[in-house]
Amino acid sequence: MTAVVYVPRDSSAVSLGVDAVTEAIRSETASRKLDVTIVRNGSRGMFSHEPMVEVAAASGRIAYGPVAARDVASLFDSNFLDGREHRLRLGVAGEIPWLKSQTRLTFARAGVTDPVSLDDFIAYGGYRGLRRAIELSADAVIAEVTKSGLRGRGGAGFPTGVKWKTALDAPAAPKYVVCNADEGDSGAFSDRMIMEGDPFVLIEGMTIAALAVGATQGYIYLRSEYPHARRALSEAIATACSNGYLGANILDSGKSFELEIRLGAGAYVCGEETAMLESIEGRRGMVRFKPPFPALEGLFDKPTVINNVVSFATVPIIIERGAEVFRSWGVGNSRGTMPFQLSGNAKRPGLIEAPMGVRLREIVHDYGGGTASGSPVRAVQVGGPLGAFFSESMMDVELDFESVAARGGVLGHGGIVVFDETVDMARMARYAMEFCAIESCGKCTPCRIGSIRGAEVIDDIINRRRPRENLEVLRDLCDTMKFGSLCALGGLAPLPVLSALKYFPGDFGLTPRDVDFIGADLTISTSGAASTHAIAGR
Repeated sequence: MTAVVYVPRDSSAVSLGVDAVTEAIRSETASRKLDVTIVRNGSRGMFSHEPMVEVAAASGRIAYGPVAARDVASLFDSNFLDGREHRLRLGVAGEIPWLKSQTRLTFARAGVTDPVSLDDFIAYGGYRGLRRAIELSADAVIAEVTKSGLRGRGGAGFPTGVKWKTALDAPAAPKYVVCNADEGDSGAFSDRMIMEGDPFVLIEGMTIAALAVGATQGYIYLRSEYPHARRALSEAIATACSNGYLGANILDSGKSFELEIRLGAGAYVCGEETAMLESIEGRRGMVRFKPPFPALEGLFDKPTVINNVVSFATVPIIIERGAEVFRSWGVGNSRGTMPFQLSGNAKRPGLIEAPMGVRLREIVHDYGGGTASGSPVRAVQVGGPLGAFFSESMMDVELDFESVAARGGVLGHGGIVVFDETVDMARMARYAMEFCAIESCGKCTPCRIGSIRGAEVIDDIINRRRPRENLEVLRDLCDTMKFGSLCALGGLAPLPVLSALKYFPGDFGLTPRDVDFIGADLTISTSGAASTHAIAGR
């Protein structure tokens, strides 16, 4: 009887030596003359145990990890093909508490299937959503998405159904569907995991969107730093085309949809949707003025639906199971689940899919196990490099759009980066301004010049050069950037600066009284450009 061994092909596992593990398994099976099939699956996101190898046994898929090439011989000696005991044995993969306690909707297949196997995808529920969408009218599909309460998972949190309805009602043609896969935030990897571990679900979601708004052409704008995702997507697109799930006459519906990949060139600002459109059209990635909005005048000045990877990947579940099922998770106006990506100084980093409203403490301490160093958690940055810093005393904040905003932050792409007590928060605040200066497209003065001046003013404060006067200058500068920048790159850069000042004044050589000098003006606001022009895809 053929034994089946699952070895991840995800780039996180590759970076930890999984290719050497795969070769060691092949070598052992050949030398021992064993009948073994190796399936290269995606990652389940439990990075503390990657590379995680699984074996199909009578009791289920038994996981072992983290496995190094030097461990493979001892695994075979222990009869791990039968799921036997070994010091690396973790038990049935689906029963591991870290995974079992999650609510896996969008990531249900991640780490379970062969990412580029259409048979696997269909066997685990794939394309059911598309088949139902074909049976429904465009208005009915959009009504279901709207009723579900799905909001963009790329950063802005804009209602997906509203965006789709706007594009549907737009009279111009042709129309386009664009996936913003320019996942550039530090500490963000959920888009990558979908594209590497379950690419067909992204294709399915984009196809449903195309049918809903009447688009016949789609593009995936992929960052060039994701070669593994590109290979998986390219193979999945070719397979979908050859099997009637893309191209002309999709599933004999009479509808057509073509899908192509476009590579970015490393510009962070192209995560902003209009800069991305400029890049796809062959120009330098610079932010466009809004309005008009892309749903009315987007790619090539035609109506364009733009969502990020996780947003599109969630749509098939909503269409297959119904809006009410999706709405049964979450809180308030933040419905469904969110893939939270935990990294930094975390003991157990990885991807945790949980209902909106889960507390930050549960992600950082229950799932993450605190810091990898063993030192106390001092700060957590939520929402990427332009997100606010939260102190340990704020760990009970609920992770949903409204609750995080009420505490002066942005949920963003769901990235959570942990810092222990050795972190210098003044350096982190300065880095936000420096990062903004480096990545600015240069189109608007508040971002282009304000970020440079911001770094200089922070240096003055740290070096005790007229700190009270420079705090006031910094306050005014941050207001100008927040409300005057064209997009969220400049509009959100003040968040990490002001939050670091507010909660960690000592790192700047300040006292709480120094910070109180600014008073209520130090309160972090996400209104204006910072919320309405958030960098999509982040």
